[in-house]
Amino acid sequence: MHHTARWTVRYGEGLRFAGSDLPRPTRLRVPTRHGNVTAWSYEPPAWGDGGPSHVHLHGGAWLMRHPFMDDWWCRYLAATAGVRVLNVDFHTAPYAVFPQAQEEAHDVAAWAAGQGPVSVGGFSSGGGMAAAVCLMARDTGSFPPRLQVLGVPALDLATDVPGGTGQISPSLRALVRRAYFPDAASRRSPYASPLLAEDLTGLPRALVMTAERDTLRRDGDAYARRLREAGVEVWHDVTPRTDHYFLTEDPVRARTTMGRVAVEVAAALSPA
Repeated sequence: MHHTARWTVRYGEGLRFAGSDLPRPTRLRVPTRHGNVTAWSYEPPAWGDGGPSHVHLHGGAWLMRHPFMDDWWCRYLAATAGVRVLNVDFHTAPYAVFPQAQEEAHDVAAWAAGQGPVSVGGFSSGGGMAAAVCLMARDTGSFPPRLQVLGVPALDLATDVPGGTGQISPSLRALVRRAYFPDAASRRSPYASPLLAEDLTGLPRALVMTAERDTLRRDGDAYARRLREAGVEVWHDVTPRTDHYFLTEDPVRARTTMGRVAVEVAAALSPA
């Protein structure tokens, strides 16, 4: 799965609504506590040094190391929100175990925050990592994320997923646990399972996107509710009649969802 992702992942091609004319992203090597990590930088024409950045974390269940699976999203957001998008090539299983990917993602975001305002987001496992990065930033005081974008996020690795026909199956959850979270106790860490964090106060505004038929919907729905209870501003949107690939499954509705996210990112990262 790790090595074949670039040839087997084909989702999102029908969602290239903007940004196709942007040049190939620039490869940056960003220092982290685990050594240098690649971040692919998508830069709109008006972006300059010291401008705002959105740090994006791809999905793939911590098993697929393939940031370009979300090339369509990074291009869209850079072009529409007018911000630099850093698509992080963090390490995944079997070459890394928790918490390496989360720490690499945090350190890239903290590095970007040294140049300008930062928001953080991701899809699926990347959405869970984005939530973890915001918790890490709050707990350590490393930088102030202005927004968290959580798309169909995996937020509770300590709990079994229900059986059924959903795209995220119990067997996939078991594989993820064995490969990236082999220490059972670590799965209850708030940086592995943000939904289990005792305290969610002091976190940035959140955009939480879930899908009606997605096995992980309960994670996102519960997190949105807990964030509100903690006094955090939340926009929570549920795409009806869709499973985990909620944007691809309803590309007409996806235009509205993606447009809302771009407006929110642009507003959060504006100088005002």
